[in-house]
Amino acid sequence: MQSSKTKAGLSIFTLVMLITVSIDSIRNLPATALFGNTLIFFFVFASIVFLIPTALVSAELSSTWTRDGGIYHWVLMAFGEKIAFLAIWLQWINTMVWYPTILSFIAGTAAFLIDPKLAQNKIYLVSIILGVFWLLTLVNLKGLKTSARFASVCAIVGMIIPMVLIITLAVIWVFLGKPIQLHINGNTIIPHFGHMSSWISLTAIMTAFLGMELATVHVRNVEDAQHKFPKAMFYSVVIIASTMIFGALAIAFVLPHDQINLVDGVMQAFSGFFRTYHMHWMIPVIAVALLIGSLGGMINWIISPAKGLLQAAEHGYLPKFFQKENKHGVASHLLITQALLVSVVCLAFLLMPSVNGSYWLLTDLSTQLYMLMYIFMFFAALCIHYKYADHPKSFKIPCGSFGKWVACLLGVIGCSITLVVGFFPPAGINVGGAMHYEVLFSSGIILMLLPALFFYGYRYYNRN
Repeated sequence: MQSSKTKAGLSIFTLVMLITVSIDSIRNLPATALFGNTLIFFFVFASIVFLIPTALVSAELSSTWTRDGGIYHWVLMAFGEKIAFLAIWLQWINTMVWYPTILSFIAGTAAFLIDPKLAQNKIYLVSIILGVFWLLTLVNLKGLKTSARFASVCAIVGMIIPMVLIITLAVIWVFLGKPIQLHINGNTIIPHFGHMSSWISLTAIMTAFLGMELATVHVRNVEDAQHKFPKAMFYSVVIIASTMIFGALAIAFVLPHDQINLVDGVMQAFSGFFRTYHMHWMIPVIAVALLIGSLGGMINWIISPAKGLLQAAEHGYLPKFFQKENKHGVASHLLITQALLVSVVCLAFLLMPSVNGSYWLLTDLSTQLYMLMYIFMFFAALCIHYKYADHPKSFKIPCGSFGKWVACLLGVIGCSITLVVGFFPPAGINVGGAMHYEVLFSSGIILMLLPALFFYGYRYYNRN
């Protein structure tokens, strides 16, 4: 039984920080800035067909079902255990692929404190990735309250302040009449829809919006969750959408398109600003702040999907070994196993001809797996709407059944488009050729899904 003190520990502010620091990562800005003028259109498009529908569905489900929350529980209610396990597997396994990308950002940022050239050194990146991930795993083993406090501090110091700063510096840059690399007008802001290269930018932007539902798995730890979650979702959407759009534009204004690096592009932009404004001393300061923010952003991603997978383990889909919880109520064996798997996956950085290529491959693969999970979530929301029609709701998606259908269908459309364009490599990033990329990409998806079949067999064998 959760104590009231523990439950009250997650306030609206803490929830907003936990959500925004998980999604609103400044590391995503270079990937979206690469697409220049069209990024405004695609940010708005992605908000309409993904970010807002995800927030609305998560807010309604988390405020209605406060005993248990998260993807596994919602899909379980709608479609049963088998589909629920596949959904939570997709959420969890995508993080195995995603972790190396944010960890490579941490390594790239840290390189500015030592030698910027290290950001393109694969051995350096892999070493930092492993060290940081294991450190964060140890922090999460201390329990949710410790993780939430850590994430809140990191969100303020390493996400909100740097986001506001880079936007402010870009505004000053424009007013001072400095050279601008991006010229926005009515002819360039709308993409050429017939060109696949235009749609590929959607993958990077959709990736920047993943994770809105993550915090809902902690619904038991929130007092008055039925009112706090909808408010937290609303505040988070406003913060995420505004900072991501203006932050990406800030980088696109300053850095030439062909000079944007996905791993250390943020530090490239900050360094350019500070050198122009004769504030060289700020470069190491902002590097440390970005490192802090990235560490906080990983906290929720490490513990939340694992907690959802623990729900599936309790229904017999994983050996009892993975159900072991420590004195802080954390699935310790699951987290340690997760860290071991990430250590193996991060070796993908050694398989691609460039750091940018590795970064994009892992980001794209992670996004594809997650989009499949979101499709389950949107259909589960529709099913629950009718299956439990008489269940009281403290928050409802506006316009009743019509609003629910519009939100869910928009979400499915956004996910489906992203799934299709994800199979096409972007121009301007060295991925070793289209065939090399597609073979690695397709193989990655298959390898990530195969273990789920094994666990289905494991559960069937043990029940018979």
